[in-house]
Amino acid sequence: MKLMSGLFSGGKNIVGVDVGSRILKLVEIVDTPTGYKLKSFAQVSLERGVIEKGFLNDSSALTKKIKELFKISKCKASQVATALSGHSIVINKAGFRNMEEDELRQVIIDEAGEYLPFDDIDNVAFDINILGENPDNREQIEVIIAAARKDIVAEYRSAIEAAGCRVVIMDADSFALETAYEENYEYSDDDLVGLINMGASITNINIVKGNQSVFTRNILMGGDSITEAIQRHTGLSFEEAETLKIEQLGREPIAGEDMLSYVEPIFAEVERSIDYFSSSVSLAFIKKILISGGCTRIPGIEEALAQRLRCETERFDPFQTIECDEKICPPEYMNDIKSIAAIGAGLALRRTEDL
Repeated sequence: MKLMSGLFSGGKNIVGVDVGSRILKLVEIVDTPTGYKLKSFAQVSLERGVIEKGFLNDSSALTKKIKELFKISKCKASQVATALSGHSIVINKAGFRNMEEDELRQVIIDEAGEYLPFDDIDNVAFDINILGENPDNREQIEVIIAAARKDIVAEYRSAIEAAGCRVVIMDADSFALETAYEENYEYSDDDLVGLINMGASITNINIVKGNQSVFTRNILMGGDSITEAIQRHTGLSFEEAETLKIEQLGREPIAGEDMLSYVEPIFAEVERSIDYFSSSVSLAFIKKILISGGCTRIPGIEEALAQRLRCETERFDPFQTIECDEKICPPEYMNDIKSIAAIGAGLALRRTEDL
């Protein structure tokens, strides 16, 4: 699924900019005669509150950090692929009678109230991905609809372009994960794989069948909710609890609680989402779960989630098939960043052929 890829057009060299609520990541991947190669990676922290639950609250602060990100990375590319997440985007799956794409888009506009939770359809940018025939009703097709308010898209675009870039692709976090998965992993058409990215404020879930997204959900919990739980147990400020979380990661309990106990609410929502998907699809067997995001740095999280979901679970490697220069990114550095680079890598793998 390539969200709103037709909104903007641009040239060939595209750099991925993952705008997280706490960390901005830049990933530049170039084509070489031997395949894809990681050219640059950089990250900068973002002050709390600039972005919350996917909404941009301080455009000038984001612009400043985007400039810093490009300066640190020394990236010369100016065309950017970025993504929306959280409340800023709506992703729905719906069934329609079999029809051509142009007619389908018009039906969605005409009957927007049924498919898109927006009051003013004229202020909505949306894209669709036709999954194919409904296996339970051959007269219907299944369609994923991704939509966002045009003013939200414009806010992000303006803040990024004020840093001297040009936004050529606006995607969704969940679908950027899918792009990174398609490039780095082998799969059959019937393989069901769960892609879970646990960020600072949002956990993205995307279940793909082969190379098609069949279920998505954004859980509005992540690393910040873990920090807030530590805050409640210790009486510390958010900043103090965040520092304690990072310093004590995997070493010893915090306020008498093992770190994984603080992740429990996220686990519960992930399990609920997976169970909902499995109950709604006959004979659904998820082959594997791939996890990414800052929360996956918590020791034991793979094993705990695998046991909870009763499914093979491993860390997402977004550079598994991508060449990395050890002089630029030594192996130990690559191991450190790959957990947080999956969305950025998926964005960096987008090309103008997608437009």
